[in-house]
Amino acid sequence: MAGDDSIFLGASRKPDDSYQEAETLLLRYGNRHGLVTGATGTGKTVTLQILAEGFSNAGVPVFCADIKGDLSGISMMGEAKDFLLKRAEEIHLDPYEFQEFPVIFWDLFGEQGHPIRATISEMGPLLLSRLMNLTEAQEGVMNIAFRIADEEGLLLLDMKDLQALLSNLAERAAEIGARYGNVTRQSVGAIQRSLLVLEQQGGDNFFGEPALRIAELMRTTRDGRGAINVLAADKLMMNPRLYATFLLWLMSELFEVLPEVGDPDKPKLVFFFDEAHLLFDGAPKALVDRVEQVVRLIRSKGVGVYFVTQNPLDVPETVLAQLGNRIQHALRAYTPREQKAVKTAADTFRPNPDFDCATAITQLGTGEALVSTLENKGVPSMVQRTLIRPPSSRLGPVTPQERQKIMAMSPVAGQYDQPIDRESAFEILQKRALEAQATQQQAQPPAQTGSGTGWTLPDFGNAPAPTTRTRGTAAPRPSNRQTVTEAAIKSVVRSVGSSVGRALVRGILGSLSRK
Repeated sequence: MAGDDSIFLGASRKPDDSYQEAETLLLRYGNRHGLVTGATGTGKTVTLQILAEGFSNAGVPVFCADIKGDLSGISMMGEAKDFLLKRAEEIHLDPYEFQEFPVIFWDLFGEQGHPIRATISEMGPLLLSRLMNLTEAQEGVMNIAFRIADEEGLLLLDMKDLQALLSNLAERAAEIGARYGNVTRQSVGAIQRSLLVLEQQGGDNFFGEPALRIAELMRTTRDGRGAINVLAADKLMMNPRLYATFLLWLMSELFEVLPEVGDPDKPKLVFFFDEAHLLFDGAPKALVDRVEQVVRLIRSKGVGVYFVTQNPLDVPETVLAQLGNRIQHALRAYTPREQKAVKTAADTFRPNPDFDCATAITQLGTGEALVSTLENKGVPSMVQRTLIRPPSSRLGPVTPQERQKIMAMSPVAGQYDQPIDRESAFEILQKRALEAQATQQQAQPPAQTGSGTGWTLPDFGNAPAPTTRTRGTAAPRPSNRQTVTEAAIKSVVRSVGSSVGRALVRGILGSLSRK
């Protein structure tokens, strides 16, 4: 349906609910970012799926998170089902063809996809502080740690490198504090405890080498389709802070690595940020400002960022203003906050005189949305009530066997599976500590010891003289065990009270023991 310069999204409806026209997203405005919102069960995941399919067929690589696991079906060919065929007929999608798409599965834990790793240095002190929810004072200590690492040539690759550096920082607190400000053991200890929590939540799997090369996410196939990178995020969602920080790191890396391209005919990469509210919940202003900066400037790198979330209020206004392509699924308006969200969503669209936008948002059916995309000269189109097209790939997840087969044929198979642990801050600081210890031992005077082995035994004056023995026989050892008579004598002596009585008893019983 769509031409070479656009992606077919669906068909808009007239007031009488009849077919009106095709709704498309122009590829040259695909890097102007977008927003997909709607309540649970209204069809956001399918919308994400058809957008990913459209960009892939246009030769644009895609990165998206698979929160529930059902987006993995994009790697398999779709099947003809009655409700899909009916939707295709309603929107005049002819021919409706099924296909499978080139997918690369990724997983921070390395279980349902190829491992994704980043080094501590690449993450940086700001994102690490956000990830560990550090206070302002603790974040200051983290910045000092990174500064010391740069000055002393200490590579920060994995978590044990950062742990070793923090321990070294605490030992040198007075020296470092004189240069960069107060470094307290309490702050260092709090950061180390946060690192331990992060390690238990799976952060240890993420930090290390080989680190992900951004170019891996921008592959295309021989037939010109863009690779769809699917991040398995069902387990990752158990630690939403790690999920949000990772995706923000990925956007930051794209921003720093990619060259300026201006306004290309189509994006170089499209990035879908599902469950976008996790990025902004409880985020400090400095972090929100960073997100706004990346979203605003990454467009010139040819990267389109699409936020997918339930409520448009989840995205700050400063970021919301950067999102030109809007797909709004149904919202519920049962609470004051939900009513405000409906009004906010309605006010962001270019009005359509055929219907009231706020009322329509609450009446949309599953797979139906209000759509407004950028037209010629980058002007938002008039909002249209649209039936979203059915996907060409499978609806629903792949089986574990299908996933393993796809991973085995992946272009990155074997490249990231095994971790690498090269010399870095941990090994260097450990070597320094051993050298300092050896130097200290050499500077100490030798300990004064006795002759022979340096050990002595007390002489009780009754040990038998050593006897000569032939080679190969064991020397006799004096027994410390008492005879029955000796034990009886000591018992009787202890029972006599006076010193005179004890002396008499010893004399009498002593003569008995010698007999």
